[in-house]
Amino acid sequence: MIEFSDLHKEYQGQSVLGPVTGAIEKGGITSIVGPNGAGKSTLLTMMGRLLDPTGGTVTIEGRDVFTTKSRDLARNLSILRQENQFTARLRVRELVAFGRFPHSQGRLTEEDLEHVRASMEFLNLTALADRYLDQLSGGQRQRAYVAMVLAQDTEYVLLDEPLNNLDMKHSVLMMRQLRRAADQLGKTIVIIIHDINFAAAHSDRIMALRDGQVVTTGTIGEIMRDTVLTEVFDTPVKVIEVDAKPIAIYYS
Repeated sequence: MIEFSDLHKEYQGQSVLGPVTGAIEKGGITSIVGPNGAGKSTLLTMMGRLLDPTGGTVTIEGRDVFTTKSRDLARNLSILRQENQFTARLRVRELVAFGRFPHSQGRLTEEDLEHVRASMEFLNLTALADRYLDQLSGGQRQRAYVAMVLAQDTEYVLLDEPLNNLDMKHSVLMMRQLRRAADQLGKTIVIIIHDINFAAAHSDRIMALRDGQVVTTGTIGEIMRDTVLTEVFDTPVKVIEVDAKPIAIYYS
Protein backbone atom coordinates (compact mmCIF):
# COMPACT_ATOMS: atom_id res chain seq x y z
CA MET A 1 0.00 0.00 0.00
CA ILE A 2 1.11 3.56 -0.76
CA GLU A 3 0.20 5.98 2.01
CA PHE A 4 0.67 9.73 2.14
CA SER A 5 0.07 12.00 5.10
CA ASP A 6 -0.13 15.81 5.29
CA LEU A 7 1.60 15.91 1.91
CA HIS A 8 1.82 19.33 0.35
CA LYS A 9 3.76 21.29 -2.23
CA GLU A 10 4.25 25.02 -2.57
CA TYR A 11 5.92 27.16 -5.22
CA GLN A 12 6.95 30.66 -4.13
CA GLY A 13 4.57 30.47 -1.21
CA GLN A 14 1.59 29.36 -3.31
CA SER A 15 0.13 25.95 -2.59
CA VAL A 16 -0.39 23.64 -5.59
CA LEU A 17 -1.23 20.54 -3.58
CA GLY A 18 -2.49 19.77 -0.13
CA PRO A 19 -2.01 19.14 2.55
CA VAL A 20 -3.55 15.80 1.55
CA THR A 21 -3.76 12.46 3.33
CA GLY A 22 -4.79 9.21 1.69
CA ALA A 23 -3.76 5.80 0.43
CA ILE A 24 -3.44 3.73 -2.73
CA GLU A 25 -4.52 0.17 -2.09
CA LYS A 26 -2.24 -2.67 -3.11
CA GLY A 27 -3.17 -4.55 -6.28
CA GLY A 28 -5.17 -3.65 -9.36
CA ILE A 29 -5.42 -0.28 -11.09
CA THR A 30 -6.11 3.02 -9.33
CA SER A 31 -6.86 5.95 -11.63
CA ILE A 32 -6.24 9.52 -10.48
CA VAL A 33 -8.69 11.93 -12.12
CA GLY A 34 -9.62 15.57 -11.85
CA PRO A 35 -9.67 18.83 -13.82
CA ASN A 36 -6.53 20.55 -15.09
CA GLY A 37 -4.50 22.07 -12.28
CA ALA A 38 -5.97 19.76 -9.65
CA GLY A 39 -2.53 18.57 -8.52
CA LYS A 40 -2.61 15.08 -10.04
CA SER A 41 0.90 15.06 -11.52
CA THR A 42 2.31 16.78 -8.45
CA LEU A 43 0.92 14.04 -6.23
CA LEU A 44 2.14 11.23 -8.51
CA THR A 45 5.66 12.60 -8.92
CA MET A 46 6.02 13.08 -5.16
CA MET A 47 4.85 9.51 -4.58
CA GLY A 48 7.55 8.46 -7.05
CA ARG A 49 10.21 10.67 -5.39
CA LEU A 50 10.80 12.71 -8.51
CA LEU A 51 9.64 15.84 -6.68
CA ASP A 52 10.47 16.90 -3.14
CA PRO A 53 7.46 17.89 -1.02
CA THR A 54 7.23 21.09 0.97
CA GLY A 55 6.06 18.87 3.80
CA GLY A 56 4.47 15.56 4.64
CA THR A 57 5.34 11.91 4.15
CA VAL A 58 4.90 9.11 1.62
CA THR A 59 5.43 5.45 2.48
CA ILE A 60 5.32 2.28 0.40
CA GLU A 61 4.77 -0.89 2.38
CA GLY A 62 5.76 1.14 5.44
CA ARG A 63 9.06 2.40 3.99
CA ASP A 64 9.65 6.15 3.75
CA VAL A 65 9.92 7.03 0.06
CA PHE A 66 12.15 10.04 0.69
CA THR A 67 14.74 8.28 2.88
CA THR A 68 14.89 4.83 1.25
CA LYS A 69 18.03 4.26 -0.81
CA SER A 70 17.41 5.00 -4.48
CA ARG A 71 18.47 1.56 -5.66
CA ASP A 72 16.21 -0.16 -3.14
CA LEU A 73 13.25 2.06 -4.01
CA ALA A 74 13.78 1.50 -7.75
CA ARG A 75 13.40 -2.23 -7.24
CA ASN A 76 9.97 -1.73 -5.70
CA LEU A 77 8.58 1.29 -7.53
CA SER A 78 8.84 2.60 -11.10
CA ILE A 79 7.43 5.80 -12.52
CA LEU A 80 6.89 7.26 -15.97
CA ARG A 81 6.53 11.01 -16.14
CA GLN A 82 4.46 12.81 -18.73
CA GLU A 83 7.54 14.52 -20.17
CA ASN A 84 10.16 12.09 -21.46
CA GLN A 85 13.13 13.39 -23.40
CA PHE A 86 16.18 11.42 -24.45
CA THR A 87 18.82 13.41 -26.30
CA ALA A 88 20.66 10.27 -27.45
CA ARG A 89 19.41 8.47 -30.56
CA LEU A 90 18.16 5.20 -29.13
CA ARG A 91 16.58 2.09 -30.53
CA VAL A 92 13.47 0.70 -28.86
CA ARG A 93 15.41 -2.25 -27.41
CA GLU A 94 17.99 0.12 -25.89
CA LEU A 95 15.33 2.32 -24.32
CA VAL A 96 13.50 -0.62 -22.76
CA ALA A 97 16.81 -1.95 -21.41
CA PHE A 98 17.18 1.24 -19.33
CA GLY A 99 14.43 -0.16 -17.15
CA ARG A 100 16.83 -2.84 -15.95
CA PHE A 101 19.46 -0.40 -14.66
CA PRO A 102 18.45 -0.69 -10.96
CA HIS A 103 19.09 -4.43 -11.24
CA SER A 104 22.03 -4.58 -13.65
CA GLN A 105 23.80 -1.25 -13.14
CA GLY A 106 24.36 -1.27 -16.90
CA ARG A 107 25.75 -4.82 -17.13
CA LEU A 108 22.83 -6.73 -18.61
CA THR A 109 22.52 -10.39 -17.70
CA GLU A 110 20.48 -12.99 -19.53
CA GLU A 111 17.73 -12.44 -16.93
CA ASP A 112 17.74 -8.72 -17.70
CA LEU A 113 17.53 -9.39 -21.44
CA GLU A 114 14.61 -11.74 -20.85
CA HIS A 115 12.73 -8.97 -18.99
CA VAL A 116 13.44 -6.62 -21.91
CA ARG A 117 12.16 -9.17 -24.43
CA ALA A 118 9.08 -9.94 -22.34
CA SER A 119 8.19 -6.26 -21.90
CA MET A 120 8.48 -5.55 -25.62
CA GLU A 121 6.38 -8.59 -26.42
CA PHE A 122 3.80 -7.61 -23.78
CA LEU A 123 3.32 -4.24 -25.50
CA ASN A 124 3.56 -5.58 -29.07
CA LEU A 125 6.90 -3.88 -29.76
CA THR A 126 8.97 -6.89 -30.82
CA ALA A 127 8.80 -5.99 -34.51
CA LEU A 128 9.98 -2.45 -33.66
CA ALA A 129 12.88 -3.49 -31.40
CA ASP A 130 15.59 -2.19 -33.74
CA ARG A 131 13.72 0.94 -34.81
CA TYR A 132 15.02 4.29 -33.56
CA LEU A 133 12.66 6.27 -31.34
CA ASP A 134 12.55 9.17 -33.78
CA GLN A 135 11.27 6.75 -36.41
CA LEU A 136 8.21 5.84 -34.34
CA SER A 137 4.78 7.37 -34.20
CA GLY A 138 3.82 9.16 -31.00
CA GLY A 139 1.74 6.17 -29.89
CA GLN A 140 4.51 3.67 -30.61
CA ARG A 141 6.98 5.81 -28.68
CA GLN A 142 4.59 6.01 -25.74
CA ARG A 143 4.30 2.22 -25.67
CA ALA A 144 8.10 1.96 -25.69
CA TYR A 145 8.33 4.16 -22.60
CA VAL A 146 5.72 2.07 -20.81
CA ALA A 147 7.65 -1.08 -21.80
CA MET A 148 10.76 0.43 -20.20
CA VAL A 149 8.86 0.90 -16.95
CA LEU A 150 7.45 -2.64 -17.03
CA ALA A 151 10.94 -4.04 -17.70
CA GLN A 152 12.00 -2.57 -14.36
CA ASP A 153 9.76 -5.29 -12.89
CA THR A 154 8.55 -3.43 -9.83
CA GLU A 155 5.47 -4.22 -7.78
CA TYR A 156 4.27 -0.61 -7.97
CA VAL A 157 4.03 1.18 -11.33
CA LEU A 158 3.15 4.90 -11.53
CA LEU A 159 2.17 6.30 -14.93
CA ASP A 160 1.49 9.96 -15.67
CA GLU A 161 -1.02 10.11 -18.54
CA PRO A 162 0.04 6.93 -20.37
CA LEU A 163 -2.66 7.55 -22.99
CA ASN A 164 -0.92 10.68 -24.29
CA ASN A 165 -0.40 10.60 -28.08
CA LEU A 166 -2.70 7.59 -28.42
CA ASP A 167 -5.84 7.52 -30.56
CA MET A 168 -8.99 5.85 -29.24
CA LYS A 169 -8.11 2.39 -30.57
CA HIS A 170 -4.63 2.41 -29.08
CA SER A 171 -5.87 3.97 -25.84
CA VAL A 172 -8.19 0.99 -25.41
CA LEU A 173 -5.34 -1.42 -26.23
CA MET A 174 -3.04 0.31 -23.73
CA MET A 175 -5.61 0.11 -20.95
CA ARG A 176 -6.23 -3.56 -21.73
CA GLN A 177 -2.48 -4.22 -21.54
CA LEU A 178 -2.23 -2.38 -18.22
CA ARG A 179 -5.20 -4.40 -17.01
CA ARG A 180 -3.32 -7.57 -17.96
CA ALA A 181 -0.22 -6.32 -16.15
CA ALA A 182 -2.26 -5.86 -12.99
CA ASP A 183 -4.11 -9.16 -13.26
CA GLN A 184 -1.47 -11.48 -14.73
CA LEU A 185 1.75 -9.93 -13.45
CA GLY A 186 0.42 -8.85 -10.06
CA LYS A 187 1.33 -5.19 -10.47
CA THR A 188 -0.17 -2.31 -8.51
CA ILE A 189 -0.70 0.33 -11.20
CA VAL A 190 -1.47 3.98 -10.51
CA ILE A 191 -2.29 6.11 -13.53
CA ILE A 192 -3.29 9.68 -14.20
CA ILE A 193 -6.02 9.75 -16.79
CA HIS A 194 -8.24 12.53 -18.14
CA ASP A 195 -11.12 10.46 -19.47
CA ILE A 196 -13.30 9.41 -16.54
CA ASN A 197 -15.05 6.82 -18.71
CA PHE A 198 -11.76 5.13 -19.58
CA ALA A 199 -10.94 5.12 -15.88
CA ALA A 200 -14.29 3.58 -14.99
CA ALA A 201 -14.02 0.90 -17.69
CA HIS A 202 -10.57 -0.37 -16.76
CA SER A 203 -9.80 0.56 -13.14
CA ASP A 204 -10.59 -0.96 -9.79
CA ARG A 205 -10.58 2.32 -7.87
CA ILE A 206 -10.61 6.04 -8.61
CA MET A 207 -9.02 8.86 -6.63
CA ALA A 208 -10.44 12.28 -7.54
CA LEU A 209 -8.62 15.57 -6.99
CA ARG A 210 -9.74 19.17 -7.31
CA ASP A 211 -7.98 22.42 -6.38
CA GLY A 212 -5.05 20.57 -4.83
CA GLN A 213 -7.21 18.44 -2.56
CA VAL A 214 -8.35 14.82 -2.60
CA VAL A 215 -12.12 15.09 -3.01
CA THR A 216 -12.86 11.38 -2.72
CA THR A 217 -11.47 7.89 -3.26
CA GLY A 218 -13.52 4.79 -3.88
CA THR A 219 -14.68 1.98 -6.10
CA ILE A 220 -16.11 2.60 -9.55
CA GLY A 221 -19.62 2.33 -8.17
CA GLU A 222 -18.88 4.85 -5.43
CA ILE A 223 -17.27 7.42 -7.74
CA MET A 224 -19.43 7.12 -10.86
CA ARG A 225 -22.33 9.10 -9.42
CA ASP A 226 -23.90 12.34 -10.64
CA THR A 227 -23.27 14.27 -7.43
CA VAL A 228 -19.68 13.06 -6.98
CA LEU A 229 -18.53 13.81 -10.52
CA THR A 230 -20.34 17.15 -10.60
CA GLU A 231 -18.42 18.16 -7.47
CA VAL A 232 -15.09 16.93 -8.81
CA PHE A 233 -15.30 18.55 -12.25
CA ASP A 234 -17.39 21.58 -11.24
CA THR A 235 -19.77 21.02 -14.15
CA PRO A 236 -23.07 19.15 -14.41
CA VAL A 237 -22.53 15.43 -14.98
CA LYS A 238 -25.10 12.72 -15.58
CA VAL A 239 -24.14 9.07 -15.14
CA ILE A 240 -26.04 6.55 -17.22
CA GLU A 241 -25.64 2.82 -17.72
CA VAL A 242 -24.76 1.27 -21.07
CA ASP A 243 -24.57 -2.52 -21.13
CA ALA A 244 -24.55 -2.42 -17.30
CA LYS A 245 -21.49 -0.12 -17.26
CA PRO A 246 -21.54 3.48 -15.95
CA ILE A 247 -20.90 6.22 -18.49
CA ALA A 248 -20.50 9.91 -17.53
CA ILE A 249 -22.08 12.53 -19.77
CA TYR A 250 -21.22 16.22 -19.35
CA TYR A 251 -23.90 18.76 -20.09
CA SER A 252 -24.53 22.47 -19.60
